[in-house]
Amino acid sequence: MFSRKIGIDLGTCNSLVFAPGKEIILNEPSVVAVGVYENKILAVGKEAKEMTGRTPDEIKVYRPLKDGVIAEYRITEAMLRYFIQRSPGLKIIKPELMIGVPAGITSTEKRAVIEAGISAGARAVYTVKEPILAAIGAGIPIASCSGHMVVDIGGGTTEIAVISLGGIVVARSVRSGGDSMDFAISNYIKEKHNVALGEKSIEDVKTNIGTAIKEKDQKIMEVRGRDLISGLPKTIKVSSNEVHEAISGTLEEIIKVVKQILRETPPELSADIMDKGMVLTGGGALLANIDVLVTEKTGVPSFVSEEALLSVARGAGVVLDNLDTYKRSIMSR
Repeated sequence: MFSRKIGIDLGTCNSLVFAPGKEIILNEPSVVAVGVYENKILAVGKEAKEMTGRTPDEIKVYRPLKDGVIAEYRITEAMLRYFIQRSPGLKIIKPELMIGVPAGITSTEKRAVIEAGISAGARAVYTVKEPILAAIGAGIPIASCSGHMVVDIGGGTTEIAVISLGGIVVARSVRSGGDSMDFAISNYIKEKHNVALGEKSIEDVKTNIGTAIKEKDQKIMEVRGRDLISGLPKTIKVSSNEVHEAISGTLEEIIKVVKQILRETPPELSADIMDKGMVLTGGGALLANIDVLVTEKTGVPSFVSEEALLSVARGAGVVLDNLDTYKRSIMSR
C-alpha cells in the first residue's frame, strides 16, 4: 500500500520529497523551464537545470522560490504537481503534504504555499517551520525540556533556532545562504580574473574546493568561462583560499545572527547548548570546515548532522507519521 502522505523540503536551490517508509523518493533542483510563446511548462528539476544558460529566447528557465518563499506562484504550483505525479502511487490518490517553511515567513507567504499545494492536487497541506523539521530529521529529541540549537543553512535563507519542549524559544532567519555564496564567488572571479562563469561552474567551485577557513594546503581547480575583456573562452585556476575570501562576507552575516541568537537564549538553555553543541544542517552545512568556523567564532561546540541536506525532508516524513505527537509544532493546516 503506497503512502498517502509525503513530506517536501521546498528549497530555493533543491527540493526533496520524502515518503514515510520509503525514505527520500525525489531529490531535484527547484528549477522549471517554460516555453514563452505557448506559455507551457517544458521541464522541471534536473532536466530544467541542464537547460540553464543554454536556452534560446523562446524558453525561459525559472527558479520559482526566492529566499525560501514563493516568488513565482504558477510555476511553484507546476513544480509541486510534478513532484506529486512522480511520487509512486500518488497519481490517483490525493496526498497530504507536509511542507517546510522559513521560521520568519509571513502569513501571506504561508498562505501562498498552502494554496499552491492544494492547487497542485493535494488533499491537505501542513506547514511546519524548517528549524523544527531540521531538528527532527537530525535525530534531536525536540520534545525534551533540554535546549537544542539548530543552524539550517539553505540556498536562500539560513534558519537559526533554539528549540525546547517541542517549540521554538528564539529564532531568526537571515537571507544569506548558498545563493549568496555563489553570487559572491561570481563577483570575486569577475573582479580578480576578469572572467564570467556560468551557474554550474560556480556551484562546482563552491562544492569541490570551497572552505569556511583558510587552508595551508590549498586546493586548486581549473574552470572555464568567458573573458570579460576579449569576450573569448578562457580557462583559469581558482584556489580554495580565493573561494574562502569570496564567501567570507556571507559567512560573517550568518555568524553574526548565530551570536545574536546565543545572546537572546535563556541561561538554562545556554548551558544545555554548551553541553550538547549546536547542530548544522542544510546544503550549506556541507561546506568544508564550516563547523570549525562556527566553533571558533562563537566558542560553542558545533557539528554537522549526518546527511545534512536531507534533514528537513526526513523531519517532514517523521512528523507526517506522528501527527498527534507533533501537532503543537505544526503551524497550520
